Amino acid sequence: MFKFPINNQRMMRKFLITLLMLPMAFSVYAQRQVVNLNHGWQFTPGWEVKPGVYTEVSLPHTWNTDALAGKPDYYRGIGSYFKIMNIPAAWKSQKVFIRFHGANSVTDLYVNGKHVGQHKGGYTAFSWDISSHLNFGGRNTIWVRVNNAIDLDLMPLVGDFNTYGGLYRGVEFVVTPKTHLSLGDFGSDGVYVNTSRISSERAEVNVSAIVEGTPGDVAEVRFRLRDGAQATVDSLIRRIKISENGKADVAALFSVHNPRMWNSVKDPYLYHADVIVSSMLNRSGTTPSSNTDSIGQHFGIRTFSVDEDNNFILNGNPFQIKGVARHEDWAELGSAVHAENHLRDIELMTEMGVNAVRLAGYPHDPYFISLCDRAGIIVWSELPFNGPGGNRDTGFNNSEAFRENGKKQLREMIHQMYNHPSIFFWGLYNDLTQRGDDPLEYLKELSSIAKNEDPSRLTIAASTQDGDLNFVTDLIGFNQFLGWTSGLPTDFSSWGMQLRRNWPKLPSGVSAYGAGASIYQHADSLQKPQVQGSWHPEQWQAHFHEVYWKNIVSKNYFWGTFVWTMFDYGSASRTEGPRHGMNDCGLVTFDRRVPKDAFYFYKANWNEDDPFVYIAQRRWRERGSQTQDIKVYSNDKEVDLSINGVSVGRQPNDGYGTFQWKGVKLKPGENTLEAVNTLGAADRTRIFVR
Repeated sequence: MFKFPINNQRMMRKFLITLLMLPMAFSVYAQRQVVNLNHGWQFTPGWEVKPGVYTEVSLPHTWNTDALAGKPDYYRGIGSYFKIMNIPAAWKSQKVFIRFHGANSVTDLYVNGKHVGQHKGGYTAFSWDISSHLNFGGRNTIWVRVNNAIDLDLMPLVGDFNTYGGLYRGVEFVVTPKTHLSLGDFGSDGVYVNTSRISSERAEVNVSAIVEGTPGDVAEVRFRLRDGAQATVDSLIRRIKISENGKADVAALFSVHNPRMWNSVKDPYLYHADVIVSSMLNRSGTTPSSNTDSIGQHFGIRTFSVDEDNNFILNGNPFQIKGVARHEDWAELGSAVHAENHLRDIELMTEMGVNAVRLAGYPHDPYFISLCDRAGIIVWSELPFNGPGGNRDTGFNNSEAFRENGKKQLREMIHQMYNHPSIFFWGLYNDLTQRGDDPLEYLKELSSIAKNEDPSRLTIAASTQDGDLNFVTDLIGFNQFLGWTSGLPTDFSSWGMQLRRNWPKLPSGVSAYGAGASIYQHADSLQKPQVQGSWHPEQWQAHFHEVYWKNIVSKNYFWGTFVWTMFDYGSASRTEGPRHGMNDCGLVTFDRRVPKDAFYFYKANWNEDDPFVYIAQRRWRERGSQTQDIKVYSNDKEVDLSINGVSVGRQPNDGYGTFQWKGVKLKPGENTLEAVNTLGAADRTRIFVR
């Protein structure tokens, strides 16, 4: 269990309680069986053909530890997963699905030696009905072949991140009655919740479902709406007949009076919708439990928009987005992360005061998005349609197969994540260019699909260029690294002013801004380092973010901004900073153990509820001069600094959570620094003067 900030326990206790309630939302009326298959797999890389040679692994799993070691030509090919298991004879009267929550990138399934199907796409869930392939009451073999080789007909083609191969998310059996809620609608659970006509007096909630079963079967479908305390708000029963194609659509419309809004981190209030399907076949008296299937979904009621003045509006009020971008891989684990890793990420983001996250590069684990639902963190989820940025190659291959695969991946992302109240934005591309095959017309097609599938959300993109691509989506964000890849941080202000002057009606934000930093490197003067060099001192990153944030809050040019990135992440092609194979722009280290100085700068500006004080540049332990400038971050109005037990005076907050003491005299040898704010929060560190 990770330790939450001491002074933020009330908020964290509420968050933990809602996490503990998570299974409740999905277990009411639960008759379907979900069987975890994460243990006991035999894994072999694609080149291994000798019988009986394998490594036993548990899921989540990736074979690309070589990518984590910074090997740019890390293995991209086939890996095989093999499992032997007995299937209960009692399941013969049921439907048995196998569901994969994520496998990168192309997956072929064989059951008892027979090919079942292929899925192309590395970041969304998928399932197959394997009932006809199973030996009920006996031994069965499950063989999964996963291939993460570059495929010119498959997104993504390029990107500043690793394409980790393997079954890197969980696998499970889902056992349902013959008549059941669909698992085949682009990998979703077959239940969709829409809210509309929202006011302070009432909101309409439409719950729709797709039921599959035996043609001609009559099913009873019960809808139930519950509030955050699990009390029933309303319920409704419908009867449907399964059509000749084995499907039926059904819906129920509810009114919620005086709705409690999902209001980001202030009040991420969740309602719940349950859908229970009972087959009428062979029914006598009451429906047997084996004829009942159910799904529970949480949802939120909220409104959001960007107005004509480029202000973000949440529930009718202006809202300052305090955003970060995130890749979901971890040091040593790659993409094969566990629930506790996602929880740690949420904990760090909550501590810093984050209220929005761009899930960069590809759709992230829906479990993490569920945590965002409960923490009140707004989500930007994006299609893995990545361009080369400043590198060579292209992100778009104008083939029919590529175009169709991208459309399918977009639909899978939208259908699977449809009910998450935290998702406000569907991202359509990142870093694309119009060199070679021009993706403009294709992007217009993707935008139309996104609007048809989900008109309630905004489409968005992350751009690095001028041109027509910037006018396809509802909103645009710009990846801007002035002060890192070029220019100085102070150039950011003039760039923003020029952007608003040239395109005053373009709803513009900043999708990425940041600079690299190593916690092991420090400088005695503030000079911009070379991006491609091995020297990335921590001080420059902090300076960069101080300049950017001051401009963001004072100029009001953007509907929202997102720091690049919350965490360091793997990028095997990079040969910069002290460690190759990693992008070190994170505010927290790759292993999530050390928040960098810039993390505390943002905490001082974004988190008002957790009083703290932090002495910056603390890892610069040995210094060559007795005269030093001392910097402290805090969210209080005043901080007192003591050197070796003697106060050197109080300093006021400069308005951006920063306190500085110029020309402080230290003694040769060890010096103890202690900073205390007016609320009693304190921090202490030691500095050695040579």
